[in-house]
Amino acid sequence: MASWLPSKLTSASLLIIGVLFHVTYICSIFDIYFTSPLVHGMEQHRVEAPAPAKRLVLFVADGLRADKLYQLHPDPKTNELTTRAPYLRDIIEKEGSWGVSHTRVPTESRPGHVAIIAGFYEDVSAVTKGWQMNPVNFDSVFNQSEHTWSFGSPDILPMFAQGASDPDRIDTTMYPAEHEDFGTGDASELDTWVFEHFTELLEKAKTDPALHKKLHSDKIVFFLHLLGLDTNGHSHLPMSEFYLNNIQIVDEGIKKVTEQLSEFYNNDGKTSYVFTSDHGMGNRGVHGDGHPDNTRTPIVAWGAGIQGPNKVNPQGHDEFSADWGLSEYSRNDVKQADIAPLMASLIGTHYPVNSVGELPLPYLDAPESFRAASTFTNTLQILEQYHVKQELKRRTELLFKPFPGLTGDHSPEAVKAQVQALIDTGKYKEAEAECVIVRDLCLEGLRYLQTYDWQFLRSVISAGYLGWIAFSLNFILRTFVSGQDTRLGPLGGPRTRRPIANVASAQENQAVNVLSLVVFAIFSIILMIKHSPALYYAYVAFPIFFWSRVVLDRRELFSAISKTTQNYGWAKTIGSVLGYIVALEILVYSYFNRGILSICFLFLALWPAFLPAAVQRNNTLLMASWSLSCLGTSIFTLLPVEMGEDKILILSGGLILTVSGFVSTAVVPGITADPQQPRATVTARNVMMLQTGLIALSTVIVNDTVKSLAAHEGLPLLNQTLSWIILFITGSIPFVYGARSSQHYLLRMVIIYLSFAPIFILLSTSYESIFYFCLSATLLSWLMLERKIYSASEMQPLSDTLHSEKRGLTGASSSSSTGSSNSTGNEATVATADYPIRGLSPKDARPAIFFLFFINVAFFGTGNVASLASFSLQSVFRLTTVFNPFFMGALLIFKILIPFFLVSSIFRVLGRSLELPPFSLFLLGLATTDVMTLNFFYLVRDDGSWLEIGTSISHFCISSLMVLFTILLFALSDLLVGRVLVPVVGEGQRKKRS
Repeated sequence: MASWLPSKLTSASLLIIGVLFHVTYICSIFDIYFTSPLVHGMEQHRVEAPAPAKRLVLFVADGLRADKLYQLHPDPKTNELTTRAPYLRDIIEKEGSWGVSHTRVPTESRPGHVAIIAGFYEDVSAVTKGWQMNPVNFDSVFNQSEHTWSFGSPDILPMFAQGASDPDRIDTTMYPAEHEDFGTGDASELDTWVFEHFTELLEKAKTDPALHKKLHSDKIVFFLHLLGLDTNGHSHLPMSEFYLNNIQIVDEGIKKVTEQLSEFYNNDGKTSYVFTSDHGMGNRGVHGDGHPDNTRTPIVAWGAGIQGPNKVNPQGHDEFSADWGLSEYSRNDVKQADIAPLMASLIGTHYPVNSVGELPLPYLDAPESFRAASTFTNTLQILEQYHVKQELKRRTELLFKPFPGLTGDHSPEAVKAQVQALIDTGKYKEAEAECVIVRDLCLEGLRYLQTYDWQFLRSVISAGYLGWIAFSLNFILRTFVSGQDTRLGPLGGPRTRRPIANVASAQENQAVNVLSLVVFAIFSIILMIKHSPALYYAYVAFPIFFWSRVVLDRRELFSAISKTTQNYGWAKTIGSVLGYIVALEILVYSYFNRGILSICFLFLALWPAFLPAAVQRNNTLLMASWSLSCLGTSIFTLLPVEMGEDKILILSGGLILTVSGFVSTAVVPGITADPQQPRATVTARNVMMLQTGLIALSTVIVNDTVKSLAAHEGLPLLNQTLSWIILFITGSIPFVYGARSSQHYLLRMVIIYLSFAPIFILLSTSYESIFYFCLSATLLSWLMLERKIYSASEMQPLSDTLHSEKRGLTGASSSSSTGSSNSTGNEATVATADYPIRGLSPKDARPAIFFLFFINVAFFGTGNVASLASFSLQSVFRLTTVFNPFFMGALLIFKILIPFFLVSSIFRVLGRSLELPPFSLFLLGLATTDVMTLNFFYLVRDDGSWLEIGTSISHFCISSLMVLFTILLFALSDLLVGRVLVPVVGEGQRKKRS
């Protein structure tokens, strides 16, 4: 007689370990790809020769796309093609230099301004630490100036003022945050405010001697942050007249500022001007990702020290600038960070010590000696960063390998001596050329040092993810496949026991544990020498723990595999595993091409044709419903993600959802009624009538709000108030009504569907509501079809016994459930014992992969999940129009998450219908999604276009978060449908199996 030992690991324990592991490993993407490039302790460098300018004016037109500034647009009155920026175009043709400034992801205001003014690219991890405050200390042109006067938005100005070495050196003049309202019509008033307050500064100087003296100092900066274009782009889209007219207002304001400064300084010719933008604007009025519309911004420079137009040998043009009418003038493109050293050179300040910008010589009009000295200073400043960073790395590496490009003849000391000698002998062109070569090597060297630990970290992270997959699959196999005792345990998992033969001996356990500790100690010593952050120890600890547990439990793993192959055969088992992996790889590819999901839907629509004859014979209507809903849903992943606001589609979606609400109210309460509780049926019908009424009211409100916003009358207060009330009421219904009582699963699913419908309508801008209906129909058809397939496979009709989970039940066996086999008609008996469960089998891979497929469809149905920028920000204008990036983002994310609530609830009920422990199918998906995560981990790019880089990073983060997301979905579904009543396979068959 075999002896038994209790299992060491429960579902709850695995859940906790999974959460800790994935929360920790999500941070790895930042430690590998987004460690801060900043180092401190560098010497400052500046050009000692007199600077061309005494003062600099920086205009940043927030959210301005390069093409919208340079293109010729039809005149609203004459329809003739003309520029909306005549003054800047005149500058390009007669006075200054121009081009395209290429930004990096994320294309947001904060990192864009940091790149322009500080000369380095703020990493994503820093952006998440604060919007206004500085997450890390950095140097900037403002900080190095004698004094800076800044005007504009409270979202941008404080981060440079509060980061200055002398806060009194930077003055900020800001309008209240409430002025940034997307619903008040024309936001160009924000820019007018800036220009007016700049005028007030000059007027004040006429009566304020101290201010007048400051304004006549050298090395001063005026910064005008112009937010109107960004706000109008969000509100009215960049193709609108509001956006184009705003360009004209900015152009007129710049002309006025230039004239005012010329008069104020008596035309001394010592003022330099730089006009640019922090990021562009997508066609849907959003930005943030690496789309070219967001990464290509204008730059126009003129005034003291700026090269005039080059018409002799115009260069730099491509298809992008073909229709601008500027092909006879050289286009000089720059990287966004290159603007900082240009500004520092123009007014003679120290170059920002953290800058990685390359001085754009085509913009600089100065003697050869000054150009060479400026390029040398730029090179020294970057070389100084390399030197400091190399010394820091050398002190923390056992066998440090320096960057080979900066050794020997190109060592820092040799470079300084060589270039200085060329400058001293008047060989300025040769000095410039040598500086460019060395500067490029310095940037490569900084990149080399930045990625020095990548191979080590990637190996550790890969071992961790593979270890988690093996560890969790081992738990699934021995708990849900080879488990003998089917009583419910924590989180619905069976309380499995293990035979002694499958348990590692005490000696073996001790040996593996000691070896694990030794390996961890060795890695810890290496990490201590490297001065690695504390999180690195966790990166190492997880794979050691996972693989040690897999080694200890290997006998149980082999036993579970053996049992599975004995029951289902090698061919079926291997086929299921390979099919599952192929399906995961298809889902990986769908991240790059949404159309793959449509192809999958077309194949799924044919699925009923391959079902057993027993299923096909009596379920014609259900199979037709599945096929039609699949075909309907397949349309949405073929539609473009960038669609403007369409009132007809919004109203059509509202009408469809309203009709579905009326039909559900008329049908569902009757077919799910309990004759013993007639009041419950009446209550259910009343609740559904209320929900349907809210759906209809939401449609009316959205229609009126869209009209008001389109007429630029702002967001009506009544509509806004009603929208918030509807959101609160309808969002509360599934958590207040029926969540803690036992409802029929079909009634419960319809209640949840109707609850979120009004919210989806309120936040729709196009076809989203129609997608919500089609997806819901597909999910419900899938649930019903899976139940029929399982019933046929068990060779028993679905019983009338409704089983619900009884929490805290530990001792009753499934055979003790009291059924109602004699019930007739609509009568049903509710069993209060724990519902019957079975072990996982290869056939359960299908619902698990279907779940992951529908998760992807929920993401990609109305946008590209790799970028929130593909989801229109206009949808939140029904609830708020005052600019608040985090609040608006939260509303947008809530809208995106709504389909997931349905998917998770359906999947939870499906697990009950298939007589599986509640956590088993979720856990199977949770364990295997890291196959996708590893794909994306090695597909992360740090070269190529910024669209490709940003998208690859987003894919990895999303896939990593999917595991945590799955855990949250399980918890949410347990709250929403954990107590529903589900008919299961007949009692006779259960007794036969037991």
